[in-house]
Amino acid sequence: MSQATTVVVTGDRTTGPLHLGHFAGSLQTRLQLQEQHNPFLLLADTQALADHQGDYSKVRQAVIDVALDYLAVGIDPKKSTILIQSMVPELAELSFYMMNLVSVARLERNPTVKSELRAKGQERDVAAGFLSYPVSQAADITALRGTLIPVGADQLPMIEQTNEIVRRFNRMVGEDILNECEALLSDTTRLPGIDGKGKMSRAAGNFIALSASADEISAAVNKMYTDSNHLTVGSPGQIEGNVVFSFLDAFDSDSVKVAELKAQYQHGGLADSVIKARLNEVLQALLGPIRERRNELAKNPDEVLSMLLCGSAKARQTAVLTLHKVKKAMGMYYF
Repeated sequence: MSQATTVVVTGDRTTGPLHLGHFAGSLQTRLQLQEQHNPFLLLADTQALADHQGDYSKVRQAVIDVALDYLAVGIDPKKSTILIQSMVPELAELSFYMMNLVSVARLERNPTVKSELRAKGQERDVAAGFLSYPVSQAADITALRGTLIPVGADQLPMIEQTNEIVRRFNRMVGEDILNECEALLSDTTRLPGIDGKGKMSRAAGNFIALSASADEISAAVNKMYTDSNHLTVGSPGQIEGNVVFSFLDAFDSDSVKVAELKAQYQHGGLADSVIKARLNEVLQALLGPIRERRNELAKNPDEVLSMLLCGSAKARQTAVLTLHKVKKAMGMYYF
């Protein structure tokens, strides 16, 4: 693309602190990106309301929790602009205009939306705000002039739909007001839940929070799924589907040692307790400093909120200019 690269990290509709699944993929990508760009990191409180109608205090607390996690893992507000979605009202206004550029049928065909509806056990009995969140995401991206969007593979349909909306709008007004964007896929596979059932998630309760205590980490590791057929120390064990080894692959920096453990486990002669002890040591070393930094940051919530408001104000400057161009192209100034 000819224009300068602008990285926009669209918000997950999270309702609580982040977990190791986030760290293994998206957070590490964001840490790398801030060294080369000045990304916009969006905390999607407005979108979260679609899942938590009336539970506003939970959504508000989630904003603070995620901000604390960002800062604790090393996201630097001087390098990354962290903003609150609802504090940039231009996003909502642009989203409203974009609603007229996509049909209900097209939204229902979005694979990401369909998958989430199935996971919720809902089809038609869903908030309109939830169904239309691809449009809200498109508004977030385009308002902030995003050209590079870090996403997981399951979010590719969202980027496709964003570009569809952009192309339709530009055709309607006869000029390229909004820019298309590209997906930046992480090369890290999704971290499984500690129970071995699907990906790690708060909804499934199979997660380890970034703020987990030492005892909570140990308890979670002890519960981890390994190989149900590995009944004795001497029997060969299986690596594929073994959650402990999935975590060691993701977080143990000594790949040679991990390879040795895998070989010994597959041959026979290595107890599950040994690999769990190794993982517990690795996770304690990783999460201990994060937890300490988070606890220190949490002592000054006003400073965290001030940082978020400053980031939102900075992002709003870009969104205001984009919305001005959109409304001018639509002929929606009456003076």
